[in-house]
Amino acid sequence: MSEWKKCRLGNVATFRTGKLNSNAEIQHGIYPFFTCSPKTLKIDTFAFDEETLLLAGNNANGIFSLKHFKGKFNAYQRTYLISLKNNDDYKFVFYSLKLQLKNLESISHGTATKYLTLPLLNCIPILIPPLLEQKAIAAVLSSLDDKIDLLHRQNKTLEAMAETLFRQWFVEEAEEDWEERSLSSIATFLNGLACQKYLPKNDVDKLPVLKIKQLRNGLSDDCDWCTTDVKPEYIIENGDVIFSWSASLMVKIWNDETCILNQHLFKVTSNEFPKWYYYLWSKYYLEEFISISASFATTMGHIKRCDLDDAMVLLPSNKELLKFTEIQTPIIDEIVANNAKIS
Repeated sequence: MSEWKKCRLGNVATFRTGKLNSNAEIQHGIYPFFTCSPKTLKIDTFAFDEETLLLAGNNANGIFSLKHFKGKFNAYQRTYLISLKNNDDYKFVFYSLKLQLKNLESISHGTATKYLTLPLLNCIPILIPPLLEQKAIAAVLSSLDDKIDLLHRQNKTLEAMAETLFRQWFVEEAEEDWEERSLSSIATFLNGLACQKYLPKNDVDKLPVLKIKQLRNGLSDDCDWCTTDVKPEYIIENGDVIFSWSASLMVKIWNDETCILNQHLFKVTSNEFPKWYYYLWSKYYLEEFISISASFATTMGHIKRCDLDDAMVLLPSNKELLKFTEIQTPIIDEIVANNAKIS
């Protein structure tokens, strides 16, 4: 570490902004287009052909996107192009900055929309080791990223497999004599706490608060904290099924660290039925719930308990449910196991 140079990003890099400034300039084409949006669009022409780091400089959610790219591309004017002055390794600098992304919101400007300025970018602290160490560190981290990417792709495939089987059993090939029950009757939908009333009593006995933002993006350093002195059922572990019933509706198998459930989120559990059953039925009705939520034009969109009562599910015979469980449970278990490796 004695040979590592402590400096600011502005000492080792220069900054430019992209050239496109309106959606009217975006067309269908072959070169990637980088913008503050999490989506990658395509356009016909390209403005740049180089190796660079691309940092989306503002985002309504206060979450900044960083990419390492080499080749032909276009960039929106609020996307920063970071070019290295010396012979430093782009991938190493990429990983160094990536570690700081979640902290950039605290130094960014704006209220509804967060954005970065050149003075802020120039002042970001960074440690620069000798080039050979940069390349060695970048190679290890790149290998880990490849493994994580593989796990994400595996989980996407597993989710699709589970949903395809579910639809085959309960939509395409459902038996007429199967019992109908409400979604609310097959699982417990536990609403979270008003965690602001349960502030930590010390710096040890506390856990991060799981809100809608964290459910969507994962835990970060700016999370609120809650005392661990709450009922055990409000503590969330990797693998728990979480249902956001207000604002951004989603159903997700939690894939991060232990935390405390905040209000506007359900923890979904059942003592009677397996996880795959109530998880996939909740996901099945998600689109309908989103439509119900959107009908609340003048308030924050949400669903009510009665909507869970009105959502009817099909219950096969015990023998058939056991057969389905033998197929689905290993799929869900592998998703949870992969999530544990990723986090």
